[in-house]
Amino acid sequence: MHDADTVHDRVLIVEDEPKIARLVADYLEGSGFTADHLDHGDAVLPWLETHSAEGQPPALVLLDLMLPGTDGLTLCREIRRRWPGVAIIMLTARVEEVDRLLGLELGADDYICKPFSPREVVARVKAVLRRSQAAPHAEADDGLVLDEEGWRALADGRDLELTAVEFQLLKVMMHAPGRIFSRDQLMDHMYRDHRIVSERTVDSHVKKLRRKIAEAWPEREVIRSVYGVGYKYQPGE
Repeated sequence: MHDADTVHDRVLIVEDEPKIARLVADYLEGSGFTADHLDHGDAVLPWLETHSAEGQPPALVLLDLMLPGTDGLTLCREIRRRWPGVAIIMLTARVEEVDRLLGLELGADDYICKPFSPREVVARVKAVLRRSQAAPHAEADDGLVLDEEGWRALADGRDLELTAVEFQLLKVMMHAPGRIFSRDQLMDHMYRDHRIVSERTVDSHVKKLRRKIAEAWPEREVIRSVYGVGYKYQPGE
């Protein structure tokens, strides 16, 4: 199992407040990570290109939402498109629902609201990396493979590249095929920390999950809407 104390994963901190960045970096390095810091959005993609070409990409990017230059949401979209194996945790002082929704829709694995404790950041970084780097253990269902330890889903061998929330959503429904889950029930499974989200957040995640499945299986629809109730996973239809 992943252990930051022995693996020495690289974490890129993109944060324009130097005191916050230094504090987070100190705690990460104290937990065995290698921490790099950038304070301007325009520097992020060139940095990733250089380090990826050198075989030293980060395992995870801590990405502030509000940055000088290129903003965090734009960077999140580009990182997910160009480096899908790099995990992303959004940092934000803007707690409005639209920012949470947009951040996760664009492919972030998690987000942390400011103010936060550096210990919380380290714990969340370890949790995201543990999910993404654990040894695979696959469970198949009608051609769709759910790799619960690796937090991956594969359709006929194709990695759907789900975010952590999308994976959790699919996992819940796949474990009870045919059962109808209300949005409230899905929210309880998706967000163990009981954060406040709206029903449209669930709908947004389901929409994106369906789109990813449809890209691999255009002729099949395995996640069904039940009008006025919620959603269900229906294999074989």
